[in-house]
This record gives sequence, structure tokens and C-alpha cells, in this order.
Amino acid sequence: MAEGSDTTVSERRSDRTKAAILRAARERFAAQGYERTTIRAVAADAAIDPSMVMRYFGNKSQLFDATLAIDLRLPDLADVPADNLAQTLVRHFLERWEGDPADDALLVLMRSAVTNEQAAARMHEIFAAQIAPALTAALGPERAARRAGLVSAQLLGLGLTRYLLRLPAVTALTPDEIEDALAPALQAVLHPSQGQSPRRQKE
Repeated sequence: MAEGSDTTVSERRSDRTKAAILRAARERFAAQGYERTTIRAVAADAAIDPSMVMRYFGNKSQLFDATLAIDLRLPDLADVPADNLAQTLVRHFLERWEGDPADDALLVLMRSAVTNEQAAARMHEIFAAQIAPALTAALGPERAARRAGLVSAQLLGLGLTRYLLRLPAVTALTPDEIEDALAPALQAVLHPSQGQSPRRQKE
């Protein structure tokens, strides 16, 4: 009985250590990107010996992979009215990102993707696997496939300029102001006929 109890305590301690390492790694990767992050720095942030990081995750590449289990947690768009589709998407990502950016694995990945091919490839995989299927419920498969890339570009642009580059003109806006400004542009991507320029309308 005591042996089983000791095993449970050991497993819980191991889980806490892994969680501490992953949080420290996400914060480092978010702040410094893949190239500048070191195992030693992650270990120091987690208040453990570097050998423990190696024990649980092997090397920096494997540690980075472990931080990239990303679910965009997209809402079900099937029942969202067409006119509210863009607003729903913008609000979803704002609500996700307005907490601590270091806690969000997607922003960690975005920063690292600028300089690391592995991160860039993973970013492509995530959006290809999740954005297009989510849009399919609202737009149908053909239109969703055409629009997914442009939708991703606008949402990732928001993440880059507000939370990573922190451009003053963007960070000065409230979430509501961003939603009001960005949703119409995204709506024009999802439903081009609603956002045609005068020149296109005459053609």
C-alpha cells in the first residue's frame, strides 16, 4: 500500500516538474524565439537542474515540439449567421490572446516561425488542419479552401502586430475597437461580394 502511495506521489511530482518546464519553455520561446532560447535558461526559469530538462524532453528541438500541441479551440461556425462570421472569429482570437501572451502556444510558435523552419512548418500544419475545416461548416468545402489562407493571414497579422511586435498604433486600441475595425475587412474576405470596391462592382 505504501509502495503504491509513494509511486503516486512520485508521478505527481514528475507531472509538476514537466508542467513547470513547459511553462518556462513557452515563456522563453515567446520572448526570445527558438534560436536564442537555451536549455540552461529554461532550467533556470523553472528552478531546476538542466539535466532534468534533458531527462524529460531530450533536447531543445524535442522540448520545442512539446510546446506545440496547439488546439485553436475554434468555435462551431455552422450555426453562426453569415453576417457575424468574421466578428465571431476576430472575437475568438482576441479573447484567447488578451490574457498572458506567454501562456499561448500559438504566439510562441508565431515568434519562433520567423527564424525557424520547423516552427514555420508547424504553423502551416495547424492552420491548414483547423481553419479550413472550421470554415467548411459555414462556407462549404470549395469556398472554405479558397478563403482559409487569407483568413489566416489577417488573424496572424493581428497576433504579430499587437502581441509580438507591439506596434503602438495597434496596442493603443481596445479589443472592441480592434473587433470593429478588423471584422469588416475579414468579412470581405469571407464574402467578397459584401466588400467589393466600386471598381469591382462596375465590372
